[in-house]
Amino acid sequence: MNPNPNPAPAVRAAGTGPRRLTVAVVGGSLTGPVTALLLLRAGFDVTVYEATPPSAALGGGLISLEHTALDVLDRLDIPQREFVAYDSETIRQVAVRDRQPEQTVLRTYPGRLTTWTLLHRALAARIPAGVLRTGMRVTGLSTHAGRPVLRFAGGHAAEPVDLVVFADGRSSTGRRLLDPDRTLTYAGYVAHRGIATCTPRAGLRDFVRLEPCPGAQFNIAPVPDGCDWTFYLGCSAADYEQRFGGTPLRRVLALPRHVTPAARTHVDEHADHLLPPDHAAVVRATTVRVAAPMLDIDPPTRMVWPVGDGHAVLLGDALAPVRPHTARGANNGIEQAAGLTVALTQHHRYGADLPAALHGWQRRHLPTAVAAVRQGPVIGDKLGLGTR
Repeated sequence: MNPNPNPAPAVRAAGTGPRRLTVAVVGGSLTGPVTALLLLRAGFDVTVYEATPPSAALGGGLISLEHTALDVLDRLDIPQREFVAYDSETIRQVAVRDRQPEQTVLRTYPGRLTTWTLLHRALAARIPAGVLRTGMRVTGLSTHAGRPVLRFAGGHAAEPVDLVVFADGRSSTGRRLLDPDRTLTYAGYVAHRGIATCTPRAGLRDFVRLEPCPGAQFNIAPVPDGCDWTFYLGCSAADYEQRFGGTPLRRVLALPRHVTPAARTHVDEHADHLLPPDHAAVVRATTVRVAAPMLDIDPPTRMVWPVGDGHAVLLGDALAPVRPHTARGANNGIEQAAGLTVALTQHHRYGADLPAALHGWQRRHLPTAVAAVRQGPVIGDKLGLGTR
């Protein structure tokens, strides 16, 4: 006779669940390394594949991280002082008329600002030797003996794994393979960006957003050894191709070598016409510049796909690239990576059904990604930027 007619469900002790999963992470920017570090800490076998060769110069601009994302980095024992140079939480939103500040509204951001360069450096320093493989451009996804297999340029393939995590950015190969009906569209304006070694005469400590008129926005914030600025300006697809040597959908990031004199002149003239003189001077003094077309995509309807007996998932910009105004790009990716680690850990430690765990993860994170995709065009419309 059972002395307890309603016994509690049995709980497996740690380490007695299913065999340890092997995971391939595609993408070595920010979301990919965060995912890899979280999974390595949780005891999984992880390999990261990055298409960029090791000799390529890497760098990037401002990133805003909310407290939820910062907490994930805390759990990876990455101290904020390593990637946050200025601890201001203030956003100065300045209305500009006739090139002069007219009204300033102060807002408090629930997080911290960093740069892609600082955060990537902190993450890359913690990836164990042998985990990251660079110069590995994914071209396909197949199966072998029921398990997912990545295929690369040159015709070679990786070892079979249990899970493929695509965190390969807004031009994601993974999205093209798993969700091919969702394609990028050009939103009709460009983020011109530069890092200057000088700052406005009034000094700079906070993130400052200048709004000179509908159809333009200028953001500037301090970074080590200078300031980082972004100037959003309208641009037709034909003008983009002329100024940067490729269409917006093919050249999703115009590197310094792609920025023509005509593109530079276009930005300088708008700075002289719209911005306060000291901010325009910062723009003109910036020698190295990049540009990124603003791109949209239909909201995702899923994050998880079966691949043979295994699975593949999309994270961050690979799942749903968002406009920078939403400040959700890096946050979405980091939060999704943390949630994925939780789901996989419950499977490994306690034998939780893996498909159910992955779909539970999807159910929790998909609505946030959808909301951010939809929010971008709304913000752009309010600023008079781009076309629906």
